[in-house]
Amino acid sequence: MKLIPSPSRTELRGKSILLGVTGGVAAYKSANLLRELQSRGAKVQVVMTEAAQHFIGTATFQALSGEPVYTDAWDQRVSNAMAHIELSRQADIVLIVPASADFMAKLANGLADDLLSTLCIASNKPLAIAPSMNREMWAHPATQRNLKTLISDGAAIIGPDTGDQACGETGLGRMLEPYDICEAVTAMLTPKLMAGKRVVVTAGPTYEAIDPVRGITNRSSGKMGFELARALANAGAKVELIAGPTFQLTPHDVKRTDVTSALQMHAAVMRNCEPRPDVFVSVAAVADWRVVNASDRKLKKTAKRKVPELEFAENPDILSEVAALPDAPYCVGFAAESQDLLDNATAKRARKNVPLLVANIGPATFGLDDNQLLLIDENGHRSTAVRSKRSLATELVKEIARRLPMPGPGLHDDGFAFQKSDS
Repeated sequence: MKLIPSPSRTELRGKSILLGVTGGVAAYKSANLLRELQSRGAKVQVVMTEAAQHFIGTATFQALSGEPVYTDAWDQRVSNAMAHIELSRQADIVLIVPASADFMAKLANGLADDLLSTLCIASNKPLAIAPSMNREMWAHPATQRNLKTLISDGAAIIGPDTGDQACGETGLGRMLEPYDICEAVTAMLTPKLMAGKRVVVTAGPTYEAIDPVRGITNRSSGKMGFELARALANAGAKVELIAGPTFQLTPHDVKRTDVTSALQMHAAVMRNCEPRPDVFVSVAAVADWRVVNASDRKLKKTAKRKVPELEFAENPDILSEVAALPDAPYCVGFAAESQDLLDNATAKRARKNVPLLVANIGPATFGLDDNQLLLIDENGHRSTAVRSKRSLATELVKEIARRLPMPGPGLHDDGFAFQKSDS
């Protein structure tokens, strides 16, 4: 079966974001943020302060957004001359990137002397702020007082980061990168279907050493597990991700534990099952066997040395062990098969005694961005369309939430748009 590449991401489809740009050298990064938001399906309306226009022009944002850029509280393009009211009413969130020390002070003290500050004071929508300033400005008592006030007023603060600054100094105050800001905004706008739930996820391969430089592993990239951890966190869950050797980046608001071998993964999972999580999702491709006679030195190939004989022992079955715990969490297993997918996956679900098993359809999808899934439960099996792993993870979270005893608020019983499988 040939996998068809997925279309553009649509996590923010139907969302309208008002992007406020204030004066700071990081203003140029707001253009990259705009493109990232658009790539996820969002409509972006830009409002700029006068100071921001000294760093980047309105034409740039107008060309990128396809929308007029507003800078003046008296802009006559708004029919009732109330741009500070009308613009925010159309948005799902007001996002200030970058937020200068001056602008934070304005908001904290209720000052409204230009379009953007007046708009923020007049808005009834969520407010998110990504600070950007010199490290001394960030550390100043006045800025820290203003920060506390903004947080107490309900503003979400995204960053700042530590790093090199335009002034040549290094420290806290650097604006987060556009991708990280976009991740935070995506999480804010995602329905909290898993709010109050604690979830343990495993992802990636394991590595079983033969000697200090060689080992046995598999082709798992960890992409599906990491995307699922991300989607669960965005849906409001407290996520603990236990990852084998992988180059995947840690998702926003996810606690990550790195392990190497199956025994290390088993130990980490069992630690995280005390107290019991609400859900356990076993996505990791865990080695079935380990080498018990691994050498503590590199096995050298010489003319006189025989081919080494490896002895194997079976690794713990992590999923089965968690499913067998008293008061076990809701367990979701994953299966990757090279043949007879439905028969093997169905047998695996029964053998491990888990309510839901997710199997990969088609050829090996390790490392690919797209996938197709076969979901198997006690009532049968259903398949998804080919989608990106990110899209599949989002939909799988909806399916898990639907199956839990107390689904999150606002959850509709839609789950996947399933298609009956002929497998």
